[in-house]
Order: sequence, then structure tokens, then C-alpha cells
Amino acid sequence: MPEIKTLPENLHHIHIMGIGGTAMAALAGLLVDAGYKVTGSDGNKVYPPMSDVLNTLGIEPMVGYLAENLSVKPDLVVVGNVVRAIYDEAQTLLQSDIPYMSFPSLLGAMFLSDKRNIVIAGTHGKTTTTSIASWVLTAAAQKPGFLIGGQVANFNRTAKAAVGDYFVLEGDEYDTAFFDKGPKFLHYRPHTAILTSVEFDHADIYRDLAHCQESFIKLAKILPKDGCLVSRWDHDSVVECSNHTNATIRRYGPGQTWDGEITGVDTTTGKMQFTVLKEGKKFADFSSSMVGVHNLYNQVAITAALDFYGITADQMREGFDTFKGIRRRQEIVGSPAGVSVIDDFAHHPSAVKLTLEGLRMKFGGRRLWAIFEPRSATSRRKIMQEEYQQSFDEADIAIIAPPYDQSRIAKEDRLDPRELVRGIQRRGNEAFYWGERPQGVTDWSTSHSAAAIADQVAANVLPEDVVAVLSNGGFGGIHKKLIEKITKNLENT
Repeated sequence: MPEIKTLPENLHHIHIMGIGGTAMAALAGLLVDAGYKVTGSDGNKVYPPMSDVLNTLGIEPMVGYLAENLSVKPDLVVVGNVVRAIYDEAQTLLQSDIPYMSFPSLLGAMFLSDKRNIVIAGTHGKTTTTSIASWVLTAAAQKPGFLIGGQVANFNRTAKAAVGDYFVLEGDEYDTAFFDKGPKFLHYRPHTAILTSVEFDHADIYRDLAHCQESFIKLAKILPKDGCLVSRWDHDSVVECSNHTNATIRRYGPGQTWDGEITGVDTTTGKMQFTVLKEGKKFADFSSSMVGVHNLYNQVAITAALDFYGITADQMREGFDTFKGIRRRQEIVGSPAGVSVIDDFAHHPSAVKLTLEGLRMKFGGRRLWAIFEPRSATSRRKIMQEEYQQSFDEADIAIIAPPYDQSRIAKEDRLDPRELVRGIQRRGNEAFYWGERPQGVTDWSTSHSAAAIADQVAANVLPEDVVAVLSNGGFGGIHKKLIEKITKNLENT
């Protein structure tokens, strides 16, 4: 049976393939809340925190994409983009008469109709901007729905159906499913979009910047005339994409209609005070726990978008001030012996640079370590090797870890971590390649690399240092290892 575009009648049992993913587990919660029976499968055993989310919902994921997962016939199957057509469960689905949809398509059909959908898109800043916008609207008593690709301290879940008029969504440019190679955000029925940046990323599905731009141009084109596109106007690539819209354009960034300035950072509390400017005049003063120039402009964009709908500065103020932060975004995961251990998702060269600039601003003159694991499809390739060399200037010490599994990447296309270290050093910065498999050792994993790096950091770290771990994966549990070994080393000195 082919993919369906509208919801089937007599819908009771929905099965989710790829249920262990952050967005898919969030969708499961929305469906359970709506009264549906939900089952699901994943390629491997699901671990915390997603296993905790599913357990709370009463869902025990089936392990492996196996044909027998569909032996109890569901009314609809939702297929995640991690699922490949060659999997047994996918083949069984394609040969059956069971209707199926992608996650974005189902979300659009079931939860986004007749809502003012605000889609946050761009290479960087999506999770942060979506999280803050969702909380600002919540604090303003607007009862929004939201879909966030991260865990926010203010919410006990990553997705929620809208009670009020607004639904805020993190708009991913990654492809939708094996049967729909278009970006996910095209299914989200945007009325307003925020476009933070457009750079080359996702080298596994996009050829180059121009190819990436094609997706964002499509987003700009589907905005309605009575909608709004809030665009970072000092980014030429964003401007090129934005010029294709028929919606109202609200320009933000340095020197634009919507601008901002940081008026103070309290390095003790970690809060930033900032002013939003409209046409060069003060619109409002706010405070936020999200520090850095990039976070300043993420929040300027939110202000511009919500002002479009008549949300006042007074209504926004409490949300900005009481936002508690996001897991893996400047998140302090431990403070052993006075050392701040930070977890951050940054993996694109621009994100690494901006994150370290924000941490420098947040923590002042404290010695800053940056431990970077090349793990994403783009960072494991050499295509951005030179850009990465320029990303670590704000770090006092840069540690490059072995790239995560490069076995499916041609040798000539792989990132060279040693050359990356040499490039950082040529810029006058201190850098090391740690965690490499020792000669003669065959049993070596990411966990072993993480332990070796933690040992060396713990042997050299000083009280009051800031140790930032930058990776878009679990990195072998390095955060726990760092906390344990730093505590042991410094307490014994």
C-alpha cells in the first residue's frame, strides 16, 4: 500500500517504527494523550532518557526491525527517518495493506491544523530558539503546543499538543523518511518561520551549500501571505533564501530593524541582561540564562516573531527571565572540586565557535577546555577541516578525540584529527589529540577513548577550570568519567 497523506478512518492502534528517537518518543506521548493505543519498535534496545519516557507512557519497545512486529496488525504505521527500506519490518509493511505515514506528515495532519504554527529553522540555534519561544508563550498564558529536539528544564516532556492558538516546532532540514526525501519542516504548515542561519551541513544528504539552500527556499515559499518570515539579515545565505517568500519579512541581526545588545553578564549566576532594539530604539530589557551573542540574537528573533502576533514585551519578560536552560546546551553536568563540567551538543564548526564564545562570556577569565568528538556525518569528513581549525580560538586548551566510526567513509574523505590539531596549533592555540587506540590493542571503543581522555584531563585540570565537552552523541559516557576522575585527583592533592 502506498504512503497516505490523510488520516485513515477508524484509527485506534498506531505503531511507530523508530520509537526510540527523541522526536518519535515525543510523538508517542502526544498520541497516548490523544487516546490512541501506541506500540513501537527500534533497531536496538532503547536507553535512558528515552526509555524512561516510553516506560512512563506504558510502552515497551520491540527490539529490532523484525517482520513479526506487525503480526498484530495496526491501523496505521508511522515510519521514522532512521528506518531503511531494506529492513524486514519495512519490507513487510510495504508488501501489506497497512497504511503508513511519516512522522512529520502525521504531526501536520493530526496536531497542526488551524494553528498558528511557528517553525524554527536554520543550521544553528533551532533547539535553543524553539525551547525559549515555547516557554515564553507558556509563561504568557498562551497554552502553546510545542515539539522540541531536546530536553528543556522548564518542561517534563519534549512535545505537547496545543490548547491555545500557537504551536512552536523545531524545523529540521533533514529528510523525512525513506519514501520522502524532502525536509521535515515542509510538513509543518508554517504560518511564521524563524530562519537563524543557512550553512552547509548534513554532508550525507546534501552536496553543498546551494543544495542546502534549496530546502530553505521551499520553506520560504510555502509561508502564506499573511504569515511572517523572521530572518537573520546579516547572513547572505539567509537573505538569498528569504527573498523567495510572499510573507512579511522581519529582519533581525546587527544593524537590522530588530537588533539587540548585551548590557551585562553575571558570571556568578550565569545570567545575561540584554536589550532588544526595534528600528534603533529600545523595545524592552530582558534577562536570560542563555548567554552569548548567538543566544542574544536567538532571543531577538523570538521577540520579533511574537510581536508579530501582538504578544507584548511585558508578556514576554517573565518567560525570558525564568527560562532554566536545555540539556546539552551550555549545561553544567557537574562541578567536581570547583571545576565546571559542561555538556554541549555543538558539532558544526560555526556551532563550536559560537558555543565557546558564549562560554567565554559566561565564565569570564576561567581557563576553558574544549573536548571535541567528531561524530556527526559532516564532522567526520574532511570537507570542513579548515573551518574547524578556526573554531577553537576561545579555548585555552582544545582536545580532539578520535572521530566516531569512519568505516563507511572513503579514506580520502575522512577528517584527519592529527592535522586538525596541527591546524589549531598553527593559530597559536594549545591543542592535543587524545584517546587514540594504543598500538597493539584491538579491543578499543569510544568508551575507552573517553576514559583515556578523562584520565589525562583529570591529571592536568586545575580548580575553577571549565571543561566543555562538545559532541552530538553519548561520547562513551565521558561526562561521568570526567566528574569521577577530576574529583578523585583534585581531592587527593
